[in-house]
Parts: sequence; C-alpha cells; structure tokens
Amino acid sequence: MNLKLLLSAVLGLSLLGTAVADDLDEIKKRGTLVVGVKDSTPPFGVRNTKTNTISGYDVDFALAIAKKMGVKVVVKAVESAQRIPSLQNKEVDLIIATMTKNAEREKQVDFSHGYFITGQKFVVRKGKVNAIEDLMNATIGTVTGSTSEKQLRREMPTANVVLFADYDEAFAALGKGQLDAVSTDEPILAGLLNKMPNKRDFEIPNVTISLEVYGIAARKGEKRLIEEVNKTIVGMEQSGEAAKIFDHWFGPNTNAPLTRLFKINAK
Repeated sequence: MNLKLLLSAVLGLSLLGTAVADDLDEIKKRGTLVVGVKDSTPPFGVRNTKTNTISGYDVDFALAIAKKMGVKVVVKAVESAQRIPSLQNKEVDLIIATMTKNAEREKQVDFSHGYFITGQKFVVRKGKVNAIEDLMNATIGTVTGSTSEKQLRREMPTANVVLFADYDEAFAALGKGQLDAVSTDEPILAGLLNKMPNKRDFEIPNVTISLEVYGIAARKGEKRLIEEVNKTIVGMEQSGEAAKIFDHWFGPNTNAPLTRLFKINAK
C-alpha cells in the first residue's frame, strides 16, 4: 500500500470513528446532562427566588434520567419559543419543558414516548364561560411559539389571540382585565391560577379544545439518546417512580390536583 492509500485509509478510519460518536457518548464523557426546562410554569418548572434553583415535575424527570446515565444534571431555563433552537444550537442535550409532540416538531427533533398527557383549557372570570362558543370572539392570551397558540388559531379563528413571552405576563394581563381568557394546558393553568392574588375571581371551566401529549426532545438523529431516555422513563413507570413524581406535584394535597389518567409505555 503506497503512502497516499495508507493516508486515505487512516483518514477514513478517523472519520468513521467521529461519525459513530453521538450525544449520548458526549454526555457520558462530559459527566453532565444539560436539560432545558421551564422556570415560570408551575408545577412543571419554577424558580425559587431565594436559592435561584429550579424544581418541578419536568425537573424530576431530568434528575431521574441523569441518575440512570450515571451523570450529573444541569438545568437551563428556556421559554417556549427557545426550545427547539436551544437544541439545534447545542445549548442543551434534552428539552423537558411541557413540549407537546406533533408532526411539525418531529421534523426538527426526536421525541421520547409521552411522559404526560393533558388537555388545553382556559382560565376566565367566574361565570363568564359555559361553552366554547362563549369564547369564539374573545381576547385570549397565550405564549408565543407554543402549540396552544397554533391550536387557538386553528380551532378559534375569530378569537383575538394575544401573545406573551411567558404565562406570568399573560396572567398579569388577565388580572388587569386586558384579556378575556388565558389558554394553555390544564395543569399549567391550575398552577398559575393558584398564584393569582385574586384567584377566587377566576376559574377553569370544563371547556377543552385539544389533547396534548408531552415528550422529551433531543436533536434530530440522536437515536441512542432517545432510546436511553425511553428505557429510563418506561422503567420509572414500571417501578412506580413516575406515579410517585406525579403525586408529589399533582396529588390531592397540592396546589394543582389532578387525576393521573395515563401510563408511560412504548406504544
């Protein structure tokens, strides 16, 4: 073999070795899993202003996945519109941030099995809304870049949809009378409603416009990382850990009580 062929063979092997390496290898080599989470969406993710730490349902899943990998976890706050860009820019390894699985997003990221299921509802002033028809011409706030925004525009084309950077801003506008409603997934609404100083003046009527399945997102093509995540969360379901986390954040004695009507599975 002449020098040129030998060099080509060596370079070929080097490139092949680089191609095999993926995010899962990098995470384990680095010793840390970087996860994008919400920090203003209780009980999924909320920042403690005294300790500057973030905790919540999504954060507990991040902790469990990192533990299974044998690495430490680092959580970074992301807003809805930043979730996919933060993955693509390699600012985070995973997104666990109330992210609904849908066909449009699956073109850009890889999703795990669903780890939470809910429905999109509304917070309104008490006694104002009994059916979806009562909101068809309303001024409704939600967060930019969310599936809630797309769902509102699709299902309620005559409504005036007002966009905010986060739900704290939307709820502040609702409290000031600038909105007729705020719309997103029910557990997010329940958690934020509980924080309102005049929460007794508002309610979540039994009006649902969509079913939302949350998934954990990784960069497109990271098959081994998603397989590791899926293996972990299915194991959490089987061991009872997933139900325990749900009860901690959504149980009967919490600020956002819900009944767990789903299980994490491989289907």
